[in-house]
Amino acid sequence: MARPSAHDAVLARVLRDARLKSGLSQENAAHAAGITVGALARLERGETNPSWSTVRSVAAAVGLSMQALGKAVDADA
Repeated sequence: MARPSAHDAVLARVLRDARLKSGLSQENAAHAAGITVGALARLERGETNPSWSTVRSVAAAVGLSMQALGKAVDADA
């Protein structure tokens, strides 16, 4: 697996902020996304280079469309 990059850190921050804004705990968001709490925690810390399907699942779980996610990442980059 590729090493995390600066873009992963931005993605992590955007997804974490969206989760907090939606009022979901890591446990609830992970369950909704179909991943483990540990996987979500690593993603939110920018420690992993997530797959496309994981990003899509987490974004949907926290109420972000892929378009909104892309705009938020671009704005934060």
